[in-house]
Amino acid sequence: MRINVLQHTPNEGPGSIQSWSQKHHHQMFIYHPYQYNILPSAAETDLLIILGGPMSPNDSTEWILRERELIAQLLENETPIFGACFGAQQIAKTLGYQITKGPKEVGFAPVYLKSKTIPHLPAELLALHWHEETFEIPAGADLLFSSDLLENQGFVMNHRVIGLQFHFEPQADDLREIVINDGNYTKDNLLNQTAEDILKTPVPIENKAVMFQLLDYITE
Repeated sequence: MRINVLQHTPNEGPGSIQSWSQKHHHQMFIYHPYQYNILPSAAETDLLIILGGPMSPNDSTEWILRERELIAQLLENETPIFGACFGAQQIAKTLGYQITKGPKEVGFAPVYLKSKTIPHLPAELLALHWHEETFEIPAGADLLFSSDLLENQGFVMNHRVIGLQFHFEPQADDLREIVINDGNYTKDNLLNQTAEDILKTPVPIENKAVMFQLLDYITE
């Protein structure tokens, strides 16, 4: 399987998604469209991973629009897609749904399972949040997760698409990279966590297992 990853900022990489790819002996190709304006074609994509970033799907930057053209082709082809944060918003935007201002959640906070569509997921997990925009749940999709501050934290649709507003993919090294480079973003957030607070929080070991479960589900 060829996994094409769209990375949107240097400090938010694929994390445990890369470990899943290696476990299954897949090939992973990481694109940086924000810097090089290069995207894969639909024909060479078996699984698309769309990661987070500081930009908004409401921006009119050329690569953001081209990225949605790719997503639309893959949705039509029923190619598996996983989106985190900005990535999930891009999927919703491609489907015609609004991206709006939401509560600024930065740090670790629980998310609660809202659907039994994907078997054997835990009822509650501690996830990393790093966002202040949110998506509408697309028609035909199931609400997958909610948090105390935001209902629309995740969706799953057609056994092929998952979008999460938060992050299961970062591991300990990834978390440190995010925080040391983007720690100023923690200011004035509703979780009231500082960069130091976040760095002191161990990444829950179950998040990697759940990330594997989600990718297994959309690719099986």
